[in-house]
Amino acid sequence: MNIAIIGYGYWGPNLVRNFSAVANCKVKYVIDARTERLETVKKAYPNIEVNVLADLAMADTSVDALVIATPVFAHYALAKQALSSGKHVLIEKPMTATVAEAEELIELAKRNNLLLMVDHTFLYTGAIKKMKELIDANDLGGIQYFDSTRINLGLFQPDVNVLWDLAPHDISILLYLINSKPYSVNATGISHTNNGIENIAYLTVNYTNGFIAHFSCSWTSPVKLRTLLVGGDKKMVVFNDLEPSEKIRVYDTGYNFRTDEEKKRLLVDYRTGDVFIPKLEMKEALLGMANDFITCIQTKGVPVSNAELGLEVIKILEAAQQSIKQNGKEIKL
Repeated sequence: MNIAIIGYGYWGPNLVRNFSAVANCKVKYVIDARTERLETVKKAYPNIEVNVLADLAMADTSVDALVIATPVFAHYALAKQALSSGKHVLIEKPMTATVAEAEELIELAKRNNLLLMVDHTFLYTGAIKKMKELIDANDLGGIQYFDSTRINLGLFQPDVNVLWDLAPHDISILLYLINSKPYSVNATGISHTNNGIENIAYLTVNYTNGFIAHFSCSWTSPVKLRTLLVGGDKKMVVFNDLEPSEKIRVYDTGYNFRTDEEKKRLLVDYRTGDVFIPKLEMKEALLGMANDFITCIQTKGVPVSNAELGLEVIKILEAAQQSIKQNGKEIKL
């Protein structure tokens, strides 16, 4: 299966390396508007054809699929052209700049019987797969909350705010782990630059069953944090992506409420138990994603990081943007 990768910036080299390692897959083209980036490709991969024009790969009937790793503003036009040319498409996150664009691409892919997929790489990590396993096995009990912190110093993006840049990772994880759809969102954010693009933002995703999810994103933190906390009524699990090996800790910790009938007070009984560090699959997540894309094209299967999940991420981001502009107003999904 021949593929073309459009965009050889920050993530492009990782995509070329991993797709080159997939069985029955060949990276035929790398496309980038910057000739100096193409020179880098030629030195590392002499057998890959390079060009500044995406149209070359679109018109080549031997190319089965396109991988789009450009800035988000270019995703829609390139994906639409590729799907219209009969190519399967993998798009980097976030899928598109608007819900309407994402819905149109999904409909086009269905109409042309093609696979459209979004690269939410974290869904293929051993840590997130283990969290899914724990939740589905009811090891944590009833899930009550999801708390995400993704902060660091930079990189300030010129075209999207901090939520669109950082939150897609953790929103996709939320949607993957929790088997129910959110009801609404509230978001607040602030820009400390003259371009009006928020560099600090807080997002709350509300559910009708009492479950709640919260996201904290910043480009202006002096420290880098990448943590997730999922709380159940039996146990809680903490994911720290900056840990080199012990990325997940399961806490046998909880609480119970009771009422002192005589004094009409609410009392809390706390329970603190063992901390368990599960063994995780150590395969490279991006290779798992690449294999999923190629396999699902061949088998007509549904990938873990499918287009419908990518659309739900965009719905939350678009509603969050509306909420920020309306000073945190609740926006229904």
